[in-house]
Amino acid sequence: MARQIKTYVKQGGARTIVRSSPVHGRGVFARVAIRKGERLLEYRGRRISEAQADDLYPDDDSKPAHTFLFLLDDGTVIDANSEGNSARWINHSCDPNCETEEDERGRVWIDAIRRIKPGEELFYDYNLVLDEPLTPILKERYRCRCGSAICRGTLFGKRRYRQAPKKAASGPHLAPEVGPSSAAIEPVSPMEPAAQIEPGPGMEPGPA
Repeated sequence: MARQIKTYVKQGGARTIVRSSPVHGRGVFARVAIRKGERLLEYRGRRISEAQADDLYPDDDSKPAHTFLFLLDDGTVIDANSEGNSARWINHSCDPNCETEEDERGRVWIDAIRRIKPGEELFYDYNLVLDEPLTPILKERYRCRCGSAICRGTLFGKRRYRQAPKKAASGPHLAPEVGPSSAAIEPVSPMEPAAQIEPGPGMEPGPA
């Protein structure tokens, strides 16, 4: 099977912008028409270990279950809370128009999987993996809001978790799976954002 080559398209300006999303919090939107197969953004942030991530962001049922963490194949975590870019604001959808791809250097890219119109919000499937029983509390904390016709009602991937027994303990360890239809955990912010324009690959980033 021929290797699919991701393409860059040079534009006179940035191709995406961050603004309030009708789905949840902030979102990333196309400023121009985007073709299927285009590579749009890199998911950036400081690199830390899983143990550091657990120490920095302990799970707490009383708080929103949303962070800017992306787990790579080698166990490294990209923490977009620090040194992150606008890719961290891309929301989840069960019927996405983008996917994430980890390259051989451990860099994570956001690629379009279909044509995207100007003004359309970008999404990828978070496909979260849970290694503990799925409780009603977790179902609510990780409820999907995408509203698509094929919405599965959760940010967790299909058949990636076990149903919880009636007295199961809460407090999971979450591991977003990297690859096509992979995941960063959906971000949330208490503040409404000003519009933020993100340069595409190969362009010099502007001020944060």
